[in-house]
Amino acid sequence: MQKNGMTPKATEPQPDREPRRVRLPGFLIEEEIGLGDVIKRATYAMGIQPCGGCQKRAAALNRWMTFTR
Repeated sequence: MQKNGMTPKATEPQPDREPRRVRLPGFLIEEEIGLGDVIKRATYAMGIQPCGGCQKRAAALNRWMTFTR
């Protein structure tokens, strides 16, 4: 919370920080993949075509969490 008791808005820029890393040994072929890319691949495999908003959402999720070996 901020000093005035109000929470920061979601549109305010957040400081850059490292994404959370989750280890999935044995499940990944590539070295590292973001959460947004995982969701994008899964929806594409189901036949859902990505839009501009999907690209932005995937980029934000990739910054938030990545999967590693």
